[in-house]
Amino acid sequence: MANQKSLFDNNIPPLPERMRPNNIEDYIGQSHLIEDKKILKSFIDGDTLFSVILWGPPGSGKTTLARILINKSGYEFFQLSAISSGIKDLRGVIDKSQINRSMGKKSVLFIDEIHRFNKTQQDSLLNAVENGTLILIGATTENPSFEIISPLLSRTRVLKLNSLDSTNMDQIIDNAFNHDIVLSKLDLKLPESSRKFLISQSGGDARKLLNTLEIATLILNDSNNISIEILKEASQNKSLLYDKDADYHYDTISAFIKSMRGSDPDAAIYWLTVMIEGGEKLEFIARRLIIFASEDIGNADPGALNLAISGFNAAHIVGYPEAAINLAHVTTYLASAPKSNASYMALNKAKDIINNNEMPVVPLHLRNAPTDLMKNESYSQNYKYPHDYKNNFVSDNYFPFEKTNVFYEPSDNGHEKYIKERLKFLWKDRYE
Repeated sequence: MANQKSLFDNNIPPLPERMRPNNIEDYIGQSHLIEDKKILKSFIDGDTLFSVILWGPPGSGKTTLARILINKSGYEFFQLSAISSGIKDLRGVIDKSQINRSMGKKSVLFIDEIHRFNKTQQDSLLNAVENGTLILIGATTENPSFEIISPLLSRTRVLKLNSLDSTNMDQIIDNAFNHDIVLSKLDLKLPESSRKFLISQSGGDARKLLNTLEIATLILNDSNNISIEILKEASQNKSLLYDKDADYHYDTISAFIKSMRGSDPDAAIYWLTVMIEGGEKLEFIARRLIIFASEDIGNADPGALNLAISGFNAAHIVGYPEAAINLAHVTTYLASAPKSNASYMALNKAKDIINNNEMPVVPLHLRNAPTDLMKNESYSQNYKYPHDYKNNFVSDNYFPFEKTNVFYEPSDNGHEKYIKERLKFLWKDRYE
């Protein structure tokens, strides 16, 4: 394989960069955004770019999609990294964009890792985005609701990208072997078992997949067969240090959440310690504990959410290293608590009904009537005030339609068992 080695000695870009598509036809994944009649397809066909925040996990194609949109627009392109850029850099781009605007030219600014900008930096973008001086495209792996200030969010569209599925990853592997300037010249074999392993351990991250594949190709000896053992070695060749900006960060938080969901406090503490010792931001961990308390415990233990919020506040006040004690306190409690996702599932069921039907009309008896005019229009008429009835309850229809739905189905775990029995007593027809 000496010839193979020489092909990698020409200072060419890494495989993920070589395989980055330049047009939407070659882009793989995110069909919910780019297929016919979807939001980005409308832009691509109409050439009208708008400010967006691309939110998705690593390797899902955020930067690639941004570049394709920018190239298609024909606008003057500026790019900043939130890691290394400051207010001065932002003002420089805005000044140039204002000059462009006065000349009838449009400008677009791409900011990678935009969640790393602090409030002051984000504030400095507001006027330029609002008045059309520039179009903003931001890329983030973090939930914009937590990391992007509300005024900036209201001036942009948030587009959620998903991890790539196995079909997408299959296509990416085939493209690399068939079209890459290096791999296409090599007589390499990737058995089906190796392919499945590579896709599985990449976790929907195209960059991780291509990096592992390239390293595997480099460490082949006299064989052209990329075995599972070679792929394992290739994965280990990457830094084993915890990097809160890289793949291991997301793999670790996933293991942490799944350990708590599985009611294993010991495993949860292990992964918590991995994150803390790796320098993970305490706010990142604490926020996910708050989400977990509602998503995976809910009413099975109503105190879980209060404890998670208290833990967040305590950790924020105390700071590292002692904040680790607060996080451990909350983690062990949540991992040991009874579990239920019933409230989370109720939300999803209600979303399905609302998104697949017209906007509901609020029934007159449920409307408020603070004025005589509203009372004359029968607002609040025939409303039955529950506290006037036995057990502070009266059977009435609170839906905008005759047929009632069961969205919330309490489990038999913890406090939710009591809730279930109470609802069965109150709504006998609904909870048979």
